[in-house]
Amino acid sequence: MPELPDIAAYLDALETRIVGQRLERVRLGSPFLLRSVQPPLSSVEGRVVRGLRRIGKRIAIGVEGDLWLVLHLMIAGRLHWRPAGAKLDGRRNLAAFDFPTGSLVLTEAGTKHRASLYLVSGEEGLRAMDPGGIDVLGSDLEAFKAALTAENRTLKRALTDPRLLSGIGNAYSDEILHAAQLSPIALTHKLKAEEWERLFRATQHTLEFWTNKLREEAKAGFPEKVTAFRKGMAVHGRYGEPCPRCGDKILRIRYADNETNYCARCQTGGKVLADRSLSRLLGKDWPRTMDELEALKRK
Repeated sequence: MPELPDIAAYLDALETRIVGQRLERVRLGSPFLLRSVQPPLSSVEGRVVRGLRRIGKRIAIGVEGDLWLVLHLMIAGRLHWRPAGAKLDGRRNLAAFDFPTGSLVLTEAGTKHRASLYLVSGEEGLRAMDPGGIDVLGSDLEAFKAALTAENRTLKRALTDPRLLSGIGNAYSDEILHAAQLSPIALTHKLKAEEWERLFRATQHTLEFWTNKLREEAKAGFPEKVTAFRKGMAVHGRYGEPCPRCGDKILRIRYADNETNYCARCQTGGKVLADRSLSRLLGKDWPRTMDELEALKRK
């Protein structure tokens, strides 16, 4: 799922292409994409784009009359800049937003179409789209700590809860926790003062680094290859590869459609965290340390 740095890169690329341009037409390739009824989608056609905003992991495109198109790309949705009037062929092409200079096309891979489009009016409509998480880059340590300790959650769950923090998902939470050298299953109510400082600094630095990097890349062209697995990441998507800090193999916890990647030596004191499906299978034989894990693999 595109997260804060990816959304920032999209917004930069869109700024130079559609702000000040007239939205001539909106074409839907899938009727299930549009999740709102009023105002009607046709009401944005012929209006000039006046602004762009990030709302969590959503992209909001504002046109004349204080109307806002709000796109949530979910896991597999992506944006593409194509020649004006680009065709919407195939199941992956969900919508096209036609401008005089080109067409912004929304695609979604896979069969589960979860991406959504809302048309809302004014600030009140935008607020209804906002899950409410704080912007970490504009926050301080106390506000950050207060948000994450509202409930006693694991760090992984707390960092990725859009009601607590804005724009952080599976990929960058892995990177943040590795940078902070904290376990993904550590509880927020159990962190020490020094650990809170490490986590806050790591969160800001990770988001700033990747936002700046992706924005710089977007200057060379529209960001067509938005992915959760990027070259240069420390742990996310690097299961079985060496940790860039200590050299031990990156481990993972798998659940549903997601997985958490971490380094046992750097983050959990060498303890191997239980993978739900495998630990259920192995029961008492589940390895507790890296040495036990390696021994199990050799059997």
